[in-house]
Amino acid sequence: MKVYTRTGDGGETSLFSGGRVGKDHPRIEAYGTVDELSSVLGLLLAEDLPAEAVERLRAAQSSLFSVGASLADPEGRLPAATEAVSTQPLEAWIDAMDLELDELRSFIVPGGCRAAALAHVARTVCRRAERRVMAVDRVDPGIVPFLNRLSDALFVLARFLNHRRGIADPVWRGER
Repeated sequence: MKVYTRTGDGGETSLFSGGRVGKDHPRIEAYGTVDELSSVLGLLLAEDLPAEAVERLRAAQSSLFSVGASLADPEGRLPAATEAVSTQPLEAWIDAMDLELDELRSFIVPGGCRAAALAHVARTVCRRAERRVMAVDRVDPGIVPFLNRLSDALFVLARFLNHRRGIADPVWRGER
């Protein structure tokens, strides 16, 4: 099977449920950004991370494939798997990481160690994916809460990775 089909050379692409739309269609923007998020998580996974983070990030990538497939189906015949968009595992992970962290009392500027900086990049891509999904009609109702919680988890992960490496989170001081 060839990777190229030439069917998209005119600026359109096919949807899972049939039909063609422009490559700049909100639905394509949404699942393209979800795909980008999965790729950024892959980059983060190339770092030396705690085993639990590796496990959770790989699970998130798997969930994002389910989310992307659901977004590619405007007819709603392929909803995201319930377990794929469950927020409970993400909330449990956030709570576990939070146990090691000091209370958040300031705005955090993205940075610190490389892995934490990459977690912040993933968080911002996740927030963009959430915004792109909000622009799409007929979306599985579990997708937005999942993306919202995943971005929260990535923020806490960034803080956690800095903490584990003994690096203070860069704090915004409000200088003008």
